[in-house]
Amino acid sequence: MDAHTAIHQRFSANVFDPDRPVSPEILNQLIDAARQAPSAFNMQQSRFVAVQDLEARRTLRTIAYDQAKVEMAPLVIVVLGDLQSHHSFPEVTEADQAAGIYDQGLADYFVQAVQTGYADPRRAHDEAIRSGSLAAMNLMTEATALGLSTGPMIGFDPIKFKETFDIAEHYLPVIMITVGYPAEGNWPKKTRRSIEQLLVRDARPHQKNTFSA
Repeated sequence: MDAHTAIHQRFSANVFDPDRPVSPEILNQLIDAARQAPSAFNMQQSRFVAVQDLEARRTLRTIAYDQAKVEMAPLVIVVLGDLQSHHSFPEVTEADQAAGIYDQGLADYFVQAVQTGYADPRRAHDEAIRSGSLAAMNLMTEATALGLSTGPMIGFDPIKFKETFDIAEHYLPVIMITVGYPAEGNWPKKTRRSIEQLLVRDARPHQKNTFSA
């Protein structure tokens, strides 16, 4: 399935086939797609926790306010954002230099900008959510292309999740995604607003538009 089709066919699933597991190979494909998502300065803050064991999913269900799909889906992925990724950013610039993308001068500039700018906890927090959300969308699109369904969720207790799964303080839970093969009982894809409701065409400075009021 091509990306255009996957984007238009993706829907948020609530019912999964619990007897059809997601293979390790497919899990790798999903994370590979997720890691292709853009991030500011190529910081790559996103991390991923895959929960597959049934008893672990049952525990996770209690953290997700008893939502049955968390236990039913054979795979649940929690996307994290590393709030301290600016500290390890020099590793990224070393890899980019080795790939011939830019030189030492630019690397030094990027490191200075990142380590100064993202020392601000609010900025690091916001960027972690942005990057994690982009990674999650890549993952869900890839899952749809592979014939799976997904259910993105923010309905869980992030503090309890971190305590239960022994996640360090500097990782921010961004979103939880149930993954599996769909079963009977899912709603069809919900409607979307029209393009004309959502788009200002050819916007100009200081010119009134749909979103001015």
